[in-house]
Amino acid sequence: MTLSQGRSYLAIPGPSVLPDRILAAMQRPSPNIYAGALVDMVAGLWPDLRALAGTAGHVASYICNGHGAWEAVNSNIFSRGDKALVLVTGVFGHGWANTVRGLGIEVQLLEFGGAVAVDPAQVEQALRADPSIKAVLMTHVDTASSVKSDVQAVRAAMDAAGHSALLAVDCVASLGCDEFLMDAWGVDVMLGASQKGLMCPPGMAFVWFNDKARARCLGSNLRTPYWDWTQRANPEEFWHYWFGTAPTAHLYALRESLTMILHEEGLPQVWARHATLAHSIWAAFDAWGQGHPAIHLNVPNPAHRGHSVTAAHLAAPDATRLRQWCEVNAGVTLGIGLGMATAEDPHATGALRVASMGHVNAHMTLGALAVMQAGLSALRIPHGLGALEAATGVIAAHAWQP
Repeated sequence: MTLSQGRSYLAIPGPSVLPDRILAAMQRPSPNIYAGALVDMVAGLWPDLRALAGTAGHVASYICNGHGAWEAVNSNIFSRGDKALVLVTGVFGHGWANTVRGLGIEVQLLEFGGAVAVDPAQVEQALRADPSIKAVLMTHVDTASSVKSDVQAVRAAMDAAGHSALLAVDCVASLGCDEFLMDAWGVDVMLGASQKGLMCPPGMAFVWFNDKARARCLGSNLRTPYWDWTQRANPEEFWHYWFGTAPTAHLYALRESLTMILHEEGLPQVWARHATLAHSIWAAFDAWGQGHPAIHLNVPNPAHRGHSVTAAHLAAPDATRLRQWCEVNAGVTLGIGLGMATAEDPHATGALRVASMGHVNAHMTLGALAVMQAGLSALRIPHGLGALEAATGVIAAHAWQP
């Protein structure tokens, strides 16, 4: 017998849960893409996308995933033979570096492992040593490791070095989940995608860039017609936003998402909700790990953890056993340990991830933790006690009081 019938919960770090409102918004006939209601609606998306990123700058939209957004940024800011300094805190830092390298750009890696944040002092040192670096690329929250780095501190290090490099930040995993203020933090280029904190299906990505980036990159010779952000950010015709047919269903979903985030819940409350849910997950793992060091969070320092996803370790192969038990017996799907393999555990069977991104509330997170608790017990995986009490204590301490 299993208990998985009913509404399942996809607690993986993207694609995230689709709200019923967003699903309903997408279910409509194809609209006129040349004039009328769709065109009028899209005009209101751009101010909201700027507000979401904390910028007064430009925004370009693409029909692609986050990997496509990397390509868009690479194509617009670099020319062949340029140098990039890439700050790596997990799989997605390496992924971005590989796409840069594949375009003929020289890449210098600063590797910080997969459990700690970027060290700004090392960034400053690397920039002082090489004034020819065109841009610094970093991931705000790496979806695989769950490491969150201090973007403001990196900008301060760049300024201390007196370097002219652009600062570009991958916010795919943090957009709409962790606080991010592009202009206030001195970010020149940032990128995001639709399928995580924005609660939409995969298929749309966004690049925000300021006037400095636009001016400095006018002569970039890697820019192709499709990836060129110039027309997309300042289109003469509606179809120039996407260099072709508009992604109509995604646009209706995005309109609903931005309404929910910015105009109903409010961005500061969205950030606070994600922080509280993440802390409740951390509290549960801390309790499970008491006396059982095989169970521990991937990132030791709470200040270096993103709020959208939590990466954790168990003894191999217990994480895989637990994920399978939760999905088959309770309808809760947890994330695999992406990029968390070790020499002793080459298939990362002792690692998993729990998402807390997008359309997630207290009963969803606490329900997932309760299912994990049941799985640990059913599988006789040694663990500490009091996890659910610790998690509910976090919720109780931060929830609204009448």
